[in-house]
Amino acid sequence: MFYFFCQGPYEILDNSVFTMQLITNLKEITSPFKNAVVTIGNFDGVHVGHQDLFRQVIEKAKVLGGQSVVITFEPHPTRVLNCNKHFPMITLYEQKVELISKTNIDVLLCIPFTPEFAAIPARAFVEGILWNTIGMKAIIVGPDYSFGKKREGNIDLLREIGEKLGFDVIISDWIEQGPHRISSTEIRNLVKEGKVGAASKLLGRLYQIRGTVKCGRDRGGKLLGFPTANLTLYDELCPKTGVYAVTVEYKENSYKGVANIGYSPTFNNGQFNLEVHIFDFHQNIYGQLIRVNFVQRLREEIKFPGPEALATQIRKDIIRAKEILSKR
Repeated sequence: MFYFFCQGPYEILDNSVFTMQLITNLKEITSPFKNAVVTIGNFDGVHVGHQDLFRQVIEKAKVLGGQSVVITFEPHPTRVLNCNKHFPMITLYEQKVELISKTNIDVLLCIPFTPEFAAIPARAFVEGILWNTIGMKAIIVGPDYSFGKKREGNIDLLREIGEKLGFDVIISDWIEQGPHRISSTEIRNLVKEGKVGAASKLLGRLYQIRGTVKCGRDRGGKLLGFPTANLTLYDELCPKTGVYAVTVEYKENSYKGVANIGYSPTFNNGQFNLEVHIFDFHQNIYGQLIRVNFVQRLREEIKFPGPEALATQIRKDIIRAKEILSKR
């Protein structure tokens, strides 16, 4: 049995060399960027709407002969301003960096979000940081964008300062799919409901959980006949309990599998975790980082009379999962 132990901070799994410049402190910026075109947000999920916004930033930067700049924050502002009621992240920091790096953005500026930073007045943020430090010549944001101390800044203030200093303010329309606009909140709700297929359409990719393989109880292989991997979940957004068809990424390869997320009621385990059986996989990957992508929910988690009944159901789950995954 393999054991996935998910513990921050994560490593960035993509070993390719990013062409994007990653800056994690404003003090690292020694001179303004050339004709910087900026967008700002938390970008949790880096979903289809975010990707379209980045595309607009890149295109505008080409027109100005400048650099495309994405500004985000770590930790998420809600975790600093409202630490008792924060929600789970769709993408934790390292995955967000990886995803943004793949959009061809020139610069990702990840500002440490602290109470002191949150206290900066809106006008000082625009004039001091965006204009003087970053060299912003255009900003592209959504219609509801607000910023600065107590979210006092809005689109009207941006336009006022833009007219004074000489930068463009461009408002990007929301991207809609069906009756709702694409949003991190909508994706979060879909994943919680187990509707991972619907969530993937808004994300532009499969919903993913990642972790490090550790030695576990060795129950899946010896007792059930299906070696499994367990991922102890800490801070991620968790899909609804149940059984899922999944793919598993390890290094440069992708494998197919079936996963159970929940409490292992047949064994009265009591611990919330993710167990994954990877099809036709025999490598020793203890201590290695892997990614689990959720394709489709198969059924509810069920308490069986014993291991034999559970093993019989797992065989059925594997057959169905293989049918689903064969179409991908």
